[in-house]
Amino acid sequence: MVNLGDVEVTITFLEVTQRSTRGSAPPRRADISGIVRADPPSLGFYRFLYESVGEPCYWYMRRLMKDEQLRTIIDDSLVEVYVLYVRGTPAGYVELDRRLQGEVEIAYFGLLPEFIGRGLGSWLLSWAMQCAWQQDVARVWLHTCTLDHPSALPMYQRAGLQAFKQEKERVELRTLAAAGFDVSELQSS
Repeated sequence: MVNLGDVEVTITFLEVTQRSTRGSAPPRRADISGIVRADPPSLGFYRFLYESVGEPCYWYMRRLMKDEQLRTIIDDSLVEVYVLYVRGTPAGYVELDRRLQGEVEIAYFGLLPEFIGRGLGSWLLSWAMQCAWQQDVARVWLHTCTLDHPSALPMYQRAGLQAFKQEKERVELRTLAAAGFDVSELQSS
């Protein structure tokens, strides 16, 4: 097998340990049809969301998971998948993981590419933060990396999340290629 090399990724972990005082929910928007919990999502629909949102950012981990392993996660009653609909079309999703007592991880969060740049990301994040705090928790946290959308980290920081750790990781390009990504753009960087 040809060695494709690897890419260095910086992962930033962020958290908030106090509920926001910004109000109970973001203001309603006319273009938003609603947010619906997929309880649980079908495997095909979940993979559609994960791959559609994660494609530009090289989300690969769950692409490589076997169906049974992924099904175990998304079928867990403590894992909540919420889908944002704009004019009846899935526009993005957020996955809240409550499996560790006292905290909520925003495990996955994002918009489908055609909905980026409309202010929906900030709106959905505000909604997700309010939803995360609906139960008694000590912190809400997430992580992002340098492969994510360039607006992700600043948006999380504007929402009140503060970095508590950074790590560097090398991701093998052959792993990304095995997940179905065209890595030629990453090879030249």
